[in-house]
Amino acid sequence: MFAIPLRVGAELRPLEPHDAEEFLAHIDRARTHISPWVGASFVAADLAGARAVLRRYADGQAADQQRLYGIWLGGVLVGGTMFVSFDAALGVCEIGCWLEPGAEGRGLVTQVVRMMIDWAFETRGLARAQWCTLPDNARSIAVARRLGMSLDGTLRHYYPGPDGARRDKQVWSVLAADWPAVRPPDADKAELDRLTRRFLGAFTNTGGIRPDIDAIRSVFIPQGTIIDNVGAEPVVYDVEEFIAPREKMLTDGTLVDFAEWEVAERTEIFGSIAHRFTEYRKSGVRDGTRFEGGGHKTIQFVRTPTGWRMSSMAWDDVTS
Repeated sequence: MFAIPLRVGAELRPLEPHDAEEFLAHIDRARTHISPWVGASFVAADLAGARAVLRRYADGQAADQQRLYGIWLGGVLVGGTMFVSFDAALGVCEIGCWLEPGAEGRGLVTQVVRMMIDWAFETRGLARAQWCTLPDNARSIAVARRLGMSLDGTLRHYYPGPDGARRDKQVWSVLAADWPAVRPPDADKAELDRLTRRFLGAFTNTGGIRPDIDAIRSVFIPQGTIIDNVGAEPVVYDVEEFIAPREKMLTDGTLVDFAEWEVAERTEIFGSIAHRFTEYRKSGVRDGTRFEGGGHKTIQFVRTPTGWRMSSMAWDDVTS
C-alpha cells in the first residue's frame, strides 16, 4: 500500500474493501452533507453496503476502469477522490470528490485532483479529464475553475433528484494539450509568494516610482508585529510604527533608487498557519551614498476569512 503526504498533515492512499468499517463511520458523519451532491449508491447505509461500494471500485481498478482514494487527516478518513470512469482506449476519464465539512477549506481536493490529472495525462497518456457537478454546487465548481477547467455545457434535466424533480448536470473538462498552460500551482504557496513579493516591492522607489506603502497594511493583519533584530537589542514595531519612518525616508529624498528582492526561500504550511524563511538582497542610495546588502527574514502567516496574511516578521541583515 502507498501513502502520499498532503498538506496540513493529511495523506492520500487507496480506499480498499478492508477499510469498510472506517468508510462507513466516515459516511455516517458526512451523510447529510454529501448526499445532495454524490450518487445515492455511494452513500452506504450499512457495513454490507460500504463493502459493496469499495469492492465495486476495487473491481473497477482491476479492470483499469475506476479508482478510489481516501484522504486521511490526522489519521481519520475525512473524504476522498475517485476516477468515476477511466477509459484508456478512448483517452478520457471522469474525476469526482467528496469531503466531510471539517476538512473543507484546506485545499486538499484541489491538490489531490491536480495529482490525478497529472497522472492521467503524463503517465497514462489520456487526452481529456472530465468533472461533472450540479449547477448549484459552488464548492465543486470552484475546484473546476482552480484547476483551469472549461465549462463544456449543461445537460438539462439529466437525472431525477431525491425529491423526484429532475436535475441539471454541468460538464467541465481540461485537455492534455492545454494542461501545461492551465495547471494551477499550489494555491496556498502561490498566495504566500504573492504576499512576500508585495511586501518587498512596497519599498521600491527606483526611477522616481512612489513606494506603495499601503501594500504593507494590506499584507499584514492589523495586530501584526515586525521586529528589527539587526542591532544588539531587538526593536519591536506594530504595523503603523514600522511604516511611519520608512515612508518618510522613501519620500523625502533620504533613501532613493531603492529596491529589495527575494533570492531564496523555504516555506512550510501547516493548515491555517505558515512560516517562510527568506533570503533577500537590496540596493539603493542613502544620504547620497550607494549601498548594496542583504539578509534574512522570518515571516509567519495566518489564514484569515479573506485569505492569507502576515502576522509577524523579524529580520537580520548586513549592508555593505
